[in-house]
Amino acid sequence: MTTFDSTKLQLPKILTDIVAGKIQLPDFQRGWVWDDSHIQSLLVSIGRSFPVGAVMLLETGGEVKFQVRPIENVTLRSPFSEAAQLILDGQQRLTTLTQVLALDEPVKTRTDKGKAIKRHYYFHIPTALEGPERLEDALLSVDESRQVKSNFGRQIDLDLSSRELECQQLYFPCNRILNWSEWLQDLNKFNGQELGQLLAFQDQVLNVFSTYEVPVIELRKETSKEAVCLVFEKVNTGGVKLSVFELITASYAADGYNLRDDWYGSKIRSVESRQGNLAKEPLLTQVESTDFLQAITLLHTLEKRRIDLSSGKQGKQVTPVSAKRSSVLELPLSAYQQWADKVEGGFQLAAKFLKKQSFYAVRELPYRTQIVPLAAVMTQLQERWLEPRIYDKLAQWFWCGILGELYGGAVETRIANDLEELLLWINDDTHIPRTVGDASFQPERLDRLTTRLSAAYKGINVLVLREGAEDFFWKASIKELDAQEIALDIHHIFPRAWCEKEGIAKRRYDTIVNKTPISYKANRMIGGSAPSTYLQKLQEHTQVQLDSEAMNKILESHRIPSETLRKDDFEGFYHERKQALLKLISTAMGKQVLGEGLEAQDDGEEDEV
Repeated sequence: MTTFDSTKLQLPKILTDIVAGKIQLPDFQRGWVWDDSHIQSLLVSIGRSFPVGAVMLLETGGEVKFQVRPIENVTLRSPFSEAAQLILDGQQRLTTLTQVLALDEPVKTRTDKGKAIKRHYYFHIPTALEGPERLEDALLSVDESRQVKSNFGRQIDLDLSSRELECQQLYFPCNRILNWSEWLQDLNKFNGQELGQLLAFQDQVLNVFSTYEVPVIELRKETSKEAVCLVFEKVNTGGVKLSVFELITASYAADGYNLRDDWYGSKIRSVESRQGNLAKEPLLTQVESTDFLQAITLLHTLEKRRIDLSSGKQGKQVTPVSAKRSSVLELPLSAYQQWADKVEGGFQLAAKFLKKQSFYAVRELPYRTQIVPLAAVMTQLQERWLEPRIYDKLAQWFWCGILGELYGGAVETRIANDLEELLLWINDDTHIPRTVGDASFQPERLDRLTTRLSAAYKGINVLVLREGAEDFFWKASIKELDAQEIALDIHHIFPRAWCEKEGIAKRRYDTIVNKTPISYKANRMIGGSAPSTYLQKLQEHTQVQLDSEAMNKILESHRIPSETLRKDDFEGFYHERKQALLKLISTAMGKQVLGEGLEAQDDGEEDEV
C-alpha cells in the first residue's frame, strides 16, 4: 500500500485553506527566509505559467501528532483552528504566495543583503500587456508607504498610497489578483476609460494566477514519524538537517510539553537547563540532546522487552532493545518523563567512572557515543557500579570498546546490544558481551597510530597516565599537573629533529610508541637533542637535581625503557616500549595481545589476538 497520493490543486484553493488554518506548518519547520528578489521571481514565474515545483503535505489525524503553527503573518480567526494538512515541502513558496496574494499587510521580507524591509507588489498593467516577456519589467516592489522616492527620500517619483492613485496610474496590487472585482469597480469609478485594459490584463495575467495548478504530494495520516523525518530531510536538501530532537520536540508540544525548555532551560518559565546541569561536569559538556534521548530509549525498550519476555511473548512479538533513530522517534512522552531525571543521574555516574579511568578532560575521550550505553547501565546499577566485581567488568568492556575501536561510525546496534549484554554479564559470568568478545588489538596498530584523532591513540595515552606517569621536569604526576592546568602535551621521546638527522623515517618516529605526555617545560629542555644529552641536562637542572636511578623511575612510569634510551638506541627503544605498551593494552582489555618477541603463556586455550 502506498503512503501518498499525488494530485493538482488550484493555487487559490491552497491559499484559501492556508488563511483559514486548514493548512499549517509543523513546528519543526524553520522560518520563512525569502528575500525581495526571490519573491519577484516567483510571481513572474507563475504569471508566465512556468512550473515552480511540487509541494508536499501531510494529512493530520493519525498517530503522528505535531505542534503546529500558521504560516507567517497569517492570523487565524480562531486560535483553535485545526489543521487538516501540514506543509513538509514548499513552505517558502507557499508562504511567499500567501503573503503577497492573500493578505493585506505589507510583506515582511529582506533585501539580498539581509536588511529587513516591508514591501507591497504591483503589476503595471500597460507594461504587462506588452507580452509575457515584459512581465518581469511590469512587476514593481514598493515600500510600506506605497511610494517610490529618490533624492534621499525628498522626491516622490511614484505615489500609489491610495486606491484612486493606483487606478489612475494603472498599477494593479498583487494582493487583489485573486479577488479583483472590488478593484474593477474602483477603476471604473476613477479611470473608467481604461476599463478595457483591465479586462485584457484579466485575461492575460489574472486568469493565469486564478487557474494555476500546483502539483501536490499528499502523505497519508498513516505515515510513520520516522518516514516523515526522512521525507522532510530528502526534500529539504538545501536546509539544515532535521534532528530527532526537533521532531520529538514538535511531537511532545502537541501534548503540551516543552522539550526544548527541558533541555535548554527557560528564564521565562524558570526552567533549569538539563543540558546545563550535565555541563557542570567537564566530561559531559559535549553530551548532546540526541545522546540523552538515546539513553532514555534504551531503558524504555529494555523495560518493554522484559515485560514481553515475562508475559511469554515469542519471536517478533518481543520488543528489541534499541537506540535506533526509529525507536527514538517513537519514544512516548510518558517514557521521557519517567526516565529523564534518572538518566541525568546516570550520566553523572558515568562521569565518575571515567574519572576513575583517569579521564579528566573532554578532549581526552575517545568516543562520545560510548557514554550513552555507559550512562544507561549506570542508571540501572546506581551505587552497585562500585562493587569491585562489577567495576572490573565495566572497565574491561569500556577499554575493549576503545582499544578495539568499536565505537566509530554507526553504532546504534552495538549500543543496544551492550546495554542488555552488560547487565546480563554482571549477573552471569558466562554471558560475555559482544564488544568484549569482538575486541582485538593487532600489535602492528601501534606502528600506525600517529595522531590523537584515533580513539586507540587517546586511549593508550590515558592508560600511560593511569599508571602514574610523572613529568620529566616537575616533581608531580601528569594527572596532578593537568589538574593544576599546567600546560601539557604529547611529545616525541626521541626528538623529531634528532630522528630526521639520523635518517629515521617519519612513519617510524612519529607513532605513539615514540610519544608520551610531558609538560611544556620539559619539552623545551629536550629540544632537538639526543636522549642521552637531554636526560643529563634535565638531571643537572637546579630545579630537578635527580640522579640516574630517580630519573629512570620517572621514565619507567611512562613505560619508557631507560637503558636503550640512554644509549640513543632508537630501534632497541622502539621494540621494548612497544612491548610495554602492548602489556598495558592487554591488561586493560583483559585478553592477551601478542607482540614481537612476546610469547603467549600456554594455558591450554586458543589465544585471542
